[in-house]
Amino acid sequence: MSATPTFAGYAVVSCGTLRAELQALQEEGFLDAERILFTAPGLHERPKELEEQLTNQLVKARAVAEKIIVVYGARCFVDYSDPFRDIDALIAEQGQGIRRVDGLNCVDMLVDAQGRARIADGQKVYWLTPGWLQHWRYIFRDWDAGKANETFPQNDKAVLLDGIGFFERWSQEKPEEVLAFFDWMRIAIEPVNVSLERLRELLSRAAQ
Repeated sequence: MSATPTFAGYAVVSCGTLRAELQALQEEGFLDAERILFTAPGLHERPKELEEQLTNQLVKARAVAEKIIVVYGARCFVDYSDPFRDIDALIAEQGQGIRRVDGLNCVDMLVDAQGRARIADGQKVYWLTPGWLQHWRYIFRDWDAGKANETFPQNDKAVLLDGIGFFERWSQEKPEEVLAFFDWMRIAIEPVNVSLERLRELLSRAAQ
């Protein structure tokens, strides 16, 4: 399906956890940006590394477009030396013409709070996107078994918000990785099919 170009003249810089979703929007003709650049996935626990990679990718984006959209959430960056320096302050330091999508994190960019409440149906949920499952060994590389056991079993289950048919494909291509993630989390993972409409809307708003 093709769409009327709306992102000509823009570059996009995103966290790598949403690479597959953005590439899907690009392939369908919606996200016709000049270039899409990615940082490594799951850098929210490594703010210095996040700052370095995001800054570097913004410099590259500036070389191809004056207007840039950043696909990072409001909760994805914390400067421990300055709690008032959030993700928007970091972006503002890079100059004019940069806008961030209005989301809290990658999960919120796929399904809003009301939608997540409906999916959870009263249960305590650990939310995932396909990028988390695909890159879990890298994202959680500093975690030991103790931290995993303290974190994940506090939830009733994990829910994978899948807008690209990823879980079925990954389960067939990498069944051992899915099982390894199940075993490590020690809770069930439930895939839930969602649309990419909210992500489309957030990107469109940022470009307006």
